[in-house]
Amino acid sequence: MRGLMMDRPLLISQIIEYAASNFPDQEVVSQTVEGELHRYTYRDAARRSRQLAHALGQLGVQRSDRVATVAWNTYRHLELYYATSGTGAICHTINPRLPADQFIYMINHAQDKYIFVDLTFVPLLEKLKDQLPGVAGFVILTDRAHMPETQLPNVHCYEELIAEHPTEFHWPDLDETTASSLCYTSGTTGNPKGVLYSHRSTVLHSFFVLSVPGLGMDEESAMLPVVPMFHVNAWGVPYFGPMVGAKLVFPGPRLDGESLANLMNQEGVTDAWGVPTVWLGLLKHMRSAGERFRTLKQVLIGGSAAPRAMLQEFKERFDVEGLQGWGMTEMSPIGTVSLVRPKDRDRPASEQLDIKCKQGRAVFGVDMKIVDDQGNPLPHDGEAFGELLVRGPAILSGYYENPEANAKAFDAEGWFRTGDVSRIDREGYMEIVDRTKDVIKSGGEWISSIDLENAAVGHPEIAEAAVIAAAHPKWDERPLLVCVRESGSSVDKDGVLAYLSDHVAKWWLPDDVVFVEELPHSATGKLQKAKLREEFKGYTLPTA
Repeated sequence: MRGLMMDRPLLISQIIEYAASNFPDQEVVSQTVEGELHRYTYRDAARRSRQLAHALGQLGVQRSDRVATVAWNTYRHLELYYATSGTGAICHTINPRLPADQFIYMINHAQDKYIFVDLTFVPLLEKLKDQLPGVAGFVILTDRAHMPETQLPNVHCYEELIAEHPTEFHWPDLDETTASSLCYTSGTTGNPKGVLYSHRSTVLHSFFVLSVPGLGMDEESAMLPVVPMFHVNAWGVPYFGPMVGAKLVFPGPRLDGESLANLMNQEGVTDAWGVPTVWLGLLKHMRSAGERFRTLKQVLIGGSAAPRAMLQEFKERFDVEGLQGWGMTEMSPIGTVSLVRPKDRDRPASEQLDIKCKQGRAVFGVDMKIVDDQGNPLPHDGEAFGELLVRGPAILSGYYENPEANAKAFDAEGWFRTGDVSRIDREGYMEIVDRTKDVIKSGGEWISSIDLENAAVGHPEIAEAAVIAAAHPKWDERPLLVCVRESGSSVDKDGVLAYLSDHVAKWWLPDDVVFVEELPHSATGKLQKAKLREEFKGYTLPTA
């Protein structure tokens, strides 16, 4: 027997219309590429999204057509999120910092019809345009006054494109399983893999995040998504922010510590989301400038493991809660959030920090299990660890047009293989031990590169650290620590090893420490260990 309830679809267009009706005067503030600070309201965002919906039709964009964006976090990008998906087309957000061959691959594999591009990235598209045969035209996200001379064919000015259209638009009633957006994983090997989200999965993911106890986002929140809108839909902020009427503050291209600090204090930001490298730059600025956060309450740190020292500094120096989140492009992306539960708030600060250093408990809608090498389930006792598998209504069921990848991505029961080695304790807290490809296998025992890195950056003179496996004739693999010193530091290998000896097991100590000027990162701030492994390929450890 079916329940007697209305069968209404869950659609992305409903979010912006809800925000416009219920929070019409709430602000959306953007640092623009052109230089000025732009502010308008959810009412304005909905109005301009409807105009853009008409403009897409004028361009010949039809349902299921892919529309690419190469853009920063700004109000125009927000409008593209809603107009493209709302009309039944697919919003394909592209990471502009990927290698050219991957960039070209994604556009051609997705068969993008139009590309909407910020001023910053026009030169990039000009260089690649001849290798994009399927693209019908380009729209530059600016006004006529800032429109550049360009070699791009069939080019349009965004503001002129939408200005001539009505501010009313009847959003179609789509099937909620209709594809809404496409984001490719920035894999370290092979071509990127496409994850095709639906209206249903996107709306559900927003509900799931808003249900996390302790996040507390509402109409009094001012959210700053530093995580790019070209990276997994800015972790969902442009969707669930409008749902609760939160003020949105977009940083545009200015992502340095000083610019972020000024924007936060000027606009009363309460919540900010981003990757560890962003917060490293912000904290460094705050320390050197002797500044304080006026309104910031919490930061969510994801993309890679949050160093213990970072969480500690946010709390002790600035009275800001540092929260750790974990997820994947394939998961829409948020899977867990690490919050201290009310029953644990009376525990010593160091024990609360232990909890925060775990990746956290699953959000509603995410099932997790860990398995051994044979696929057998392992206990959630906080001790056993194995590969982490997940499933849920906002988790992919298959990569876009990629049967080869799909054959490896799921177990026999349809659970998605995350590639993370994890443990889960009795209270549901999940902790990443390592990536399956990054874990160091020394003499049959596993060493977590993540734990070693987090211990290393706890040293006051280490700005950043990465641990990779180096070949060893006796132990197969041993850890090699690659570090970036803080400015003015002269710490050496012996000093680092002496510090680590108090924080990790003796047999975990790196066999060598190498200092570099900088570590390689992706555009989303993740350490690119594949590049490090290539750089140190054949490196001979002193213990070898």
